[in-house]
Amino acid sequence: MFDPAKPADRASFLKIASLFEGGLVVAAYLIGWLGDVDPLANLRPELKALSWGLAGTVPLYLLFLLSYHIPVGRLHAIKRFLIERMGPLLDACHWRDLLYLGLLAGITEEILFRGVLQPMMEASWGWTAGIVASNILFAMAHFVTPCYALLAGLTGVYLGFALDFGGERNLLTPILIHAIYDFLAFLAVARTYRAERSVYF
Repeated sequence: MFDPAKPADRASFLKIASLFEGGLVVAAYLIGWLGDVDPLANLRPELKALSWGLAGTVPLYLLFLLSYHIPVGRLHAIKRFLIERMGPLLDACHWRDLLYLGLLAGITEEILFRGVLQPMMEASWGWTAGIVASNILFAMAHFVTPCYALLAGLTGVYLGFALDFGGERNLLTPILIHAIYDFLAFLAVARTYRAERSVYF
C-alpha cells in the first residue's frame, strides 16, 4: 500500500510529478512546432513583469483562503478532496519540495497554456475566443469534479489576462502567479492535513 511517509514514496511522488509536468513542455514544443508558435517568445526577465507577478498572486490567493476557510456547498467537497488525497503526499514533502512543485507547475503549465495554446488560438479566432478556448482545455486538464474544473478554468482566464498585465505581454507574469499560488496552496493543504491527523493520533 502507498505510504507517503516513506522517503521512497515521497521520491516517487516527486518523480511522477516531474515526469508529468515535464511532458507538458514536450507537448508545448510539439504543438508550437505544428502551429508555428515559439513557446518562449513572450518570456522576458523584466522587473515590471516580476512586480505584476507578485502583486497578481494576492487576489488569487485571497480567494483561495476565503473558499478554503469558509467552504460551502461544492467547495467543501473540493477541500476534502485536497486534504484527503493530496494532503498525505504534500505533508510527506519538505517545504523545498513544495516550492519545487509550485515552480514546476507554474513554468510547465504556463508554457503550454499561455505560451502556446492561447497565442495560437488568438491568432486563429481572436483574443476573446483564444482566452476562452485555451482555458476550456486548462479546465479539462484539471478535471477533478465539475466545480473544480470550473474554478480551474476561471483561474486560467485570470492567468490569461495576467499575460498582458502592465500593457506588455510577458509570460513571466502568469508563471510567477501560478507558481507562488500553487506553493502557498500546497503549504495550506499540508498544514491542514497535519493538523487533522494530530487530532486523531
